[in-house]
Amino acid sequence: MNATATAPIATVPPQHMRALARANEVRLARAELKRRVAMEQVEVAEVIITCPWEAHSMAVADLLMSQRRWGQTRCRRFLAQIPMSEKKTVGSMTDRQRRTLALMLSPAQRDRACSATPWPTDSLTRA
Repeated sequence: MNATATAPIATVPPQHMRALARANEVRLARAELKRRVAMEQVEVAEVIITCPWEAHSMAVADLLMSQRRWGQTRCRRFLAQIPMSEKKTVGSMTDRQRRTLALMLSPAQRDRACSATPWPTDSLTRA
């Protein structure tokens, strides 16, 4: 009888297949998050403050544009007030940036910020 017994080897999928499966999982989770934001089931400010795993490596602009009536121009103007790059990821934001952005996205602030200019031009011309 053979003294060395062989145990069955668990087959692990190749690294590139695991990476593909993970990327697909993240893509589907982000699509669901964007759907929930578009249907107003979850607020963007809440996503920015809590930073769930699916939004961690997501660009801030992608998250903002998932809201209804938010296109690239509105997003760019909004982020220029902070100033923050559209490509900045939600996970790389500092606590201060998160709080500032969440405050600006509150319903009262959002309407005022998107309709007004960040610096009043009439007060500058009078001086």
